[in-house]
Amino acid sequence: MMKIRHILLAAAMTLSSATGVLAADKTLRAVVHADIKVLDPTWTATYITTRFAFVVYDTLFAYDSKFQPQPQMVDTWTTSDDKLTWTFTLRPGLAFHDGAPVTSNDVLASLKRWMIKIGAGQAFAKFVAHMDVVDAKTFRIVLKEPFGLVLDSLGSPATAYIMPEREAGKPPNEQITAAIGSGAFKFVREEWRPGNKVVFARNQAYVPRKEAPDMMAGAHLAKLDRLEWLYIPDANTALSAMMTGEVDYYEMPPLDFVRVLKESPDITVRNIDPLGSQILLRPNSLFPPFDNYKARQALLYIIDQAEFMQAVAGDESLYLKFCGAYFLCHSAAETDVGSEPLRKPDFAKARALLKEAGYDGKPLVVLQPTDRPQYNAATAVLIESLRRAGIPVDVQSADWSTISVRRMRRDPPDKGGWNLFITSQGGPDVSSPISNIWFNSRCAEANPGWACDLDLDKLVGTWTRESDAAKRHALIPDIQARAYVSVPYVPLGQYFQPIAYRNNVTGVLDAPMPIYWNIDKK
Repeated sequence: MMKIRHILLAAAMTLSSATGVLAADKTLRAVVHADIKVLDPTWTATYITTRFAFVVYDTLFAYDSKFQPQPQMVDTWTTSDDKLTWTFTLRPGLAFHDGAPVTSNDVLASLKRWMIKIGAGQAFAKFVAHMDVVDAKTFRIVLKEPFGLVLDSLGSPATAYIMPEREAGKPPNEQITAAIGSGAFKFVREEWRPGNKVVFARNQAYVPRKEAPDMMAGAHLAKLDRLEWLYIPDANTALSAMMTGEVDYYEMPPLDFVRVLKESPDITVRNIDPLGSQILLRPNSLFPPFDNYKARQALLYIIDQAEFMQAVAGDESLYLKFCGAYFLCHSAAETDVGSEPLRKPDFAKARALLKEAGYDGKPLVVLQPTDRPQYNAATAVLIESLRRAGIPVDVQSADWSTISVRRMRRDPPDKGGWNLFITSQGGPDVSSPISNIWFNSRCAEANPGWACDLDLDKLVGTWTRESDAAKRHALIPDIQARAYVSVPYVPLGQYFQPIAYRNNVTGVLDAPMPIYWNIDKK
């Protein structure tokens, strides 16, 4: 393990020296949780690609620490008296990393791509009559009917990342690979080493907002000269590098390392996400047995959240004992309606439901990530639970990046596809029926697993049309009750994932995910 660690770190240092990066430069070396293989945040929902997007791109609005949308790329905006016409003007000084100015054409192309590919954008699109360019810096969105979540949709972490029109305008199912944004850091493609390192450099031309940084909103101040993401698949090697100071930041340390990291006087361990993360089991609704809702319901009866959380987090201070809320416990949308099947395993009930669904007893293909400790542990519990229920399992093990690509495939499970995998999501997006990406049940438009329940989608549509916040909140129990019928996914529990960083690192902000603006290094 020590040999592997020194090989990886020596390679990183050599590459830095070869490109003229001086030791005195402010370079933050961060251990990230996965290797990045897909750069297009509209093509995949993986955390690593989303986090990449927030380094490189900028957004029209962004959430502050009160989860309220604040202008980011937008300078001013107006709405008509009937709330149907929204006019936005971009703030001055916005430019892409290739030097081209950001224009209204770029914005509208990016919004259109978002409205096709991302659940929150698809919900937004249902209300849009048309979008128009007013001038180079001003654009207009005209709605078919009032929509009370315009700014919330444009400000959530599931919003559109603004790209050049030539990129955003490509066919929706064609991956964007250029990664040219207008954010505070630039992607240094020539130093990208897949399987090892991703490099970002300070965008010297970036003009931040004047407001103080506040979670995802306010000034995005790039205080670092250089940001290096290091992918070190062996967790013990990564821990050793963190303890010795060879890396500065550990964005997702295994939870059983938290106590060790806390004992170091040179390291700060901190939870930056106040809502925490929801770990979930995703069934593939395209193929038997989970194309039948009764088979998906059967999964509820094999789950013991306490077992999953003990395996994932271990320390009881890092997880909730039970959470049956699709939209997170402790959020404004929390409800336990419909969650009774999750409270106690009932294998006999699970087998009965599978029989009613026509399950033929074929092994279920379960994807098990080898390099994501929490997911790996949770998948091990899932496999054992399935076997205890008498369900045969075909375990397909691979690194997370490979699984993230495989789960996109719509092939039958026995021909390179899959039946089940485990993932997680966190932050304010999860607490909204339109931005919870795994809750989206629009069939072919949904995330991998392709949850398909148009009745559920209709309920969500009613929720989005309600402009009164109190009345909108009152609709959440009905939405969740229906979700526990169709089961787009199974909530396995809610836990908190701290980050760790050396004490010479300052300016780390609370946010739904690790963000790198405002960070400084002494």
